[in-house]
Amino acid sequence: MTLVTTERDAAGIVTMTLNAPETRNAISELPMIEAILAALTETQADPEARVIVLTGAGAAFSSGGNIKSMAPGQGLVDKVPAITRRNYRAGIQRLPLAFEDCDLPIVAAVNGPAVGAGCDLTLMCDLRIAGASATFAESFVRIGIVPGDGGAWLLPRVVGFARASEMALTGDTIDAQTALSYGLVSRVVPDAELLTEARTIAGRIAANPPHAVRMTRRLLRQAYNRDLSVTLELSSAMQALAHETDDYTRALAAMRARIEKSRS
Repeated sequence: MTLVTTERDAAGIVTMTLNAPETRNAISELPMIEAILAALTETQADPEARVIVLTGAGAAFSSGGNIKSMAPGQGLVDKVPAITRRNYRAGIQRLPLAFEDCDLPIVAAVNGPAVGAGCDLTLMCDLRIAGASATFAESFVRIGIVPGDGGAWLLPRVVGFARASEMALTGDTIDAQTALSYGLVSRVVPDAELLTEARTIAGRIAANPPHAVRMTRRLLRQAYNRDLSVTLELSSAMQALAHETDDYTRALAAMRARIEKSRS
């Protein structure tokens, strides 16, 4: 299975789709991370590409971390905290840096739950359009860890410090209309119209001179964002410690039990 698909139309709009519906498009594991990075690199190098629309296959935008692979010794989590820290730096933390480095504007078409790292993935984009059924949660604290992918840097820049603190410290899920009131998304549309609306906005961007669009995107990012690397370094170190706590172990087990119960 191709974990990330890309399709470019005649206007230069590239629809990039996270294509792992069986994990609700979890992005924490290395194959998916590598697939996203490869799709970004390939699309940025395409001289005909003008704008990226990022969405998820199936009923979710992205569930963030794959709970099944978050126990010690699996995925990013090693039994040695120093190695966990290194895994974050060499793994999921490459995503915000790659999105930051991309010259093409990226529009997130959020088609369902965007949870944890999935929520942060939307924040890496320039614009966010939500379907009516979309939900957002900065939910790391619920399983005893911190936003190890740069969310502590990304979220306050989009919704402000107070809203970011509320979302990150409670782990609460917010619906699309609340996300709109927070400024997390710029508009909410019926689910059936989501991709059409996202591509319409992308088309308005793509209609402008491509070099000016790329340079404007770069200028906006450089003017607005500072010290991402420092935040990533701190969050990977803290995440390595958080993964070693009893709170994390108990919370993860409880969440797994709830998932299994919901499927039975």
